Amino acid sequence: MMAAVIRSTRRVFLAAAAGAPWIAGAVMARPPGLLIDTHVHLFSGDPQKFPYAANAPYQPKPAPLEPYLKFVAEAGIDHVVIVHPEPYQDDHRYLEYCFANEQPKGLFKGTCLFDPISPETPSRMEALVKRNPGRLVALRIHQMGEPGSAPTRSGPIGGRDMSSAAMDRTWNKAAQLGLAIQMHFVPYYAPQIEEQARRHSGIGIVLDHLGRAGMGSPAEFERVLALAKLPNVYLKVSALNYSSKEKAPYRDARPMVRRAYDAFGPDRMIWGGLGHSVPEFESAVEIFDTMFNDIADSDKAKIRGLNAKSFFAF
Repeated sequence: MMAAVIRSTRRVFLAAAAGAPWIAGAVMARPPGLLIDTHVHLFSGDPQKFPYAANAPYQPKPAPLEPYLKFVAEAGIDHVVIVHPEPYQDDHRYLEYCFANEQPKGLFKGTCLFDPISPETPSRMEALVKRNPGRLVALRIHQMGEPGSAPTRSGPIGGRDMSSAAMDRTWNKAAQLGLAIQMHFVPYYAPQIEEQARRHSGIGIVLDHLGRAGMGSPAEFERVLALAKLPNVYLKVSALNYSSKEKAPYRDARPMVRRAYDAFGPDRMIWGGLGHSVPEFESAVEIFDTMFNDIADSDKAKIRGLNAKSFFAF
């Protein structure tokens, strides 16, 4: 009985410390302050209404909106960026469904996915943004091809020519629409990202998943860290399994995270991948604490939510 009272009291204390209204459903692991998950994929459980693309690069299990909303309330997550996933390619109907059915209002923003070299992309991107005012925050671009492979021109969206005039037009249109560029890449492509970032210094750029540091050579990771010299580039701490040979909390990735922290600083790092369930959330919190156990609480607060609030205009 006493143990149950202690657990309940701790939940109330954590909720009060965070200033949150969700005390009854709070989980013990919730850190204090603003929490923004900058990286979640949602997948409908109704493949007839929201089918995956014929050329989807993978077939995920359903991860639908309705149970996710219950989890968000239980975990006390304040805002979420839905990263529109590749299985839907450039069909954004489920993303728009999530916007229309969110609870509470203002919970979500999202990224979009279009072929960055298609001549139709600037107008299609503008139409999506206008249809969902204030909701779209970034265009996601995938560069996951084998190092040295030729750029693709068709097929699943990804691996397009970063130096092409069509790519420049898309970046320019994204900037005009107030969108950032969110790069999903392996470290080999860091020099190409740097070239684009220098040409488009007025647009914010987010590097997903610690730049997948473990999927490149040490020299290639150095080029990822070099992107920190550009003030418009932010780094997302997420999916550290791509940079680790261990199980969560991925302690062997900590030196890479620490080097990234030293390069980008606490003002240009954001946190993502807080999960779809309470156990996944508690694991994410443990990972965060393992990576950042020795930095100031004020800097932790920036990475957990304050930087994302500013960058994504929540």
